[in-house]
Amino acid sequence: MTAAKPPVPRPATDKPERWQLDGGDAATATLTIPADARRERRFEIACAVTVAVPEQAAAPWLQVTVQANGTQQWRHRVAAHNPGAWDGLDYRFSRNVPVGQALRVTVSVAGLGVRRRTMLIEADET
Repeated sequence: MTAAKPPVPRPATDKPERWQLDGGDAATATLTIPADARRERRFEIACAVTVAVPEQAAAPWLQVTVQANGTQQWRHRVAAHNPGAWDGLDYRFSRNVPVGQALRVTVSVAGLGVRRRTMLIEADET
């Protein structure tokens, strides 16, 4: 039996990875960070969603759900504010990505009396 080799650290000359997905007004978007066969990585992930809130909307709300590799990380539903303008939700979390594994971050938006406006998913290697 051979011992497992430790992950290879990132060379000092390599820049940290940065991934971004602009989902626009989509209901669901997925950012996929490909696997790295040489090293484990850690990412700080930021998910931001905005919705338009019509002037005459009656009891509008929005809900954002964030999943990482199919596991729910966060779900939050709030009343939408700022009639005639926009409202939004954002969520940040960290994730270690083992050697040889990809990371899929999926953001979904639901709402009533609002219109999806923007969705942005960003991942910065730390």
